[in-house]
Amino acid sequence: MKRDIRADARILLRHPYGWIASGFGSGLSPVAPGTSGSAAVVLLFWLSGAAHWPWWANAIVVSAMFGIGVIASGWVCKALNQDDAASIVIDEWVGQWMTLATAALCWPSLHGWSFVWMLLSAFVLFRWADILKPWPARNIDRELGGGLGAMLDDAIAGVYSSLAVAAIAWIATRAA
Repeated sequence: MKRDIRADARILLRHPYGWIASGFGSGLSPVAPGTSGSAAVVLLFWLSGAAHWPWWANAIVVSAMFGIGVIASGWVCKALNQDDAASIVIDEWVGQWMTLATAALCWPSLHGWSFVWMLLSAFVLFRWADILKPWPARNIDRELGGGLGAMLDDAIAGVYSSLAVAAIAWIATRAA
């Protein structure tokens, strides 16, 4: 079934849940909406200065995004009559923010790495985990469906990519 972005936009942008689930419109990109949503989060993370926030502040942001995302994504699933529609990217926002926050925690220990390199690494690692959907993310996406299924698979991808960021930082500090 071909994706009708205009029809999705007419439905989603008329309701606050549609705005939230679509990542404030970033999920309405005609090309790679998940990647567009993730890129929007990298920009928001950078502009907000979240890399310098305490870990618990980022944990609150992720938790709030997840909770609101379940509700908003559930609304979109019903409104579009699809489980995990391509325009739902609040799940990418959660997983990507988790990965960026982990990278920000590890980044100070990587003396030779630039801030831009840290952002780019976190972006690529999350996109890789989100696309591959390692176990149990793929199963959860298929079995749960709805808002929780849409959100949980990318949260799991965020955990995997956060672990990868932490492992790379650990290895890099040992090699230095």
